[in-house]
Amino acid sequence: MPIAEFMRNLPAIDIPFPDDVVSTNVIRSDDGLAVFFTFHKTVDLPAHFHKAQWGTVLQGKIELTIEGHTRSYRPGETYSIPSGATHSARIVAGTVVLDVFEEPDRYSLRA
Repeated sequence: MPIAEFMRNLPAIDIPFPDDVVSTNVIRSDDGLAVFFTFHKTVDLPAHFHKAQWGTVLQGKIELTIEGHTRSYRPGETYSIPSGATHSARIVAGTVVLDVFEEPDRYSLRA
């Protein structure tokens, strides 16, 4: 399910991928950051860690490895990454996810 057109007008964040690979739309508060990620090309995210993250797949497929355990997630499925857990992912082209980060400043808003 693609996100609503008005949501595509929400601000974007600075990430190390060009817009033709991944586009973003965010809602930020003092307590967290909600990001709609739309993957236009397949992306392999290397292992990394940060504070807690919760996500749900809206469209497509994500293969997520958390602390050495790999699982695939499809539309309607959710995942929770504990604070400090090492994780990596393979996200196929066409995937749309909503990720909510514990850190409100996890990513900077794009100027």
